[in-house]
Parts: sequence; structure tokens; C-alpha cells
Amino acid sequence: MLGTGGVSIFALQFAKLHGARVIVTSSSDEKLERVKVLGADDTINYKTTPNWEEAVYRLTDSIGVDHVVEVGGAGTLQKSIKAVRYGGRISLIGVLTGFGGEINPQPILGKSITLQGIYVGSRKMFEAMNRAIALHQLKPIIDRTSSLSEAKAAYQYLKSGSHFGKVVIQL
Repeated sequence: MLGTGGVSIFALQFAKLHGARVIVTSSSDEKLERVKVLGADDTINYKTTPNWEEAVYRLTDSIGVDHVVEVGGAGTLQKSIKAVRYGGRISLIGVLTGFGGEINPQPILGKSITLQGIYVGSRKMFEAMNRAIALHQLKPIIDRTSSLSEAKAAYQYLKSGSHFGKVVIQL
């Protein structure tokens, strides 16, 4: 799991519902302590461990992870490719580092990786997700709730990357 924003925290919660071992990266030791409370099995601070993909390999006995939830985009995708196991999956759901950059396709082919872009799911998938949320009484992690009149400040806070979980704007 890359990061501790809303998508990543929700992915952590769903992964734990399915009994997965979860490794989470963040630039903040404080946030990494918080994800441990939510069930993260291992954590890596990518500021103090810039080659976090190598740390992932060590944590998995040089196998790599089954699934990467990739929210960084071009700036982190190459590291995610190195961190995933042969035959593993990368779900690209964000582009926080931007759209530019080059991706070397050789390791994708060589490791038989499935790289899937996720923008939005089907209605059937949405309904299944909501059934799982209700069944397991899953609650989203909300960092901050702001009124519509405070929307500009809420977006600035979101942009700062200081949040943990979702930033909500109430209408």
C-alpha cells in the first residue's frame, strides 16, 4: 500500500478484511504508527528508506508482494514494479506524482505482471463493495470534515499531504 491517504487507508481496511498481510509506505513515522493500529503488518518510511522497494523484497523473503495499490503514478510506478512478485498485480488508482515520465515495460513482461488502471468500477462492483462494508461494519477513516465555505482550505490541506484518511467537505 502506498501512502496513508483516503484510497490507501480504505485499501488497507479491505485487504485486512480478506486476511492479507499488508505493508504500508509513508513519509511520516506518526502515520505509520497509526496504520499499525488499523492492522498494517509492516511499515516503511520512504523518506528514511528511499529504496523502499528493496525493503519490501527483504520483508517478503525476496519474493515480492502479490498486489500493489499504486497511488503515486509515474514517480513511484517503477518502484512498485520492482516490489511486486512474479505474476503479481499492480492496481494503478492514482497519479499523485504526475503523469510524466517513462516506464520501462521489460520488467512488466519479464515478471508477467498484471498492471490494471482503475478509474471507477461498475455498479455491480459498487454494490458488492457496499455489502462488504455493511457486513463487516467498516467505517471510513476521516481526518477532517469541513463546511462548503471552508472548501478552499480543505483542498489546500489535502494538497499538503498532511491528512490521514479522507478529507470531507460537507454540503
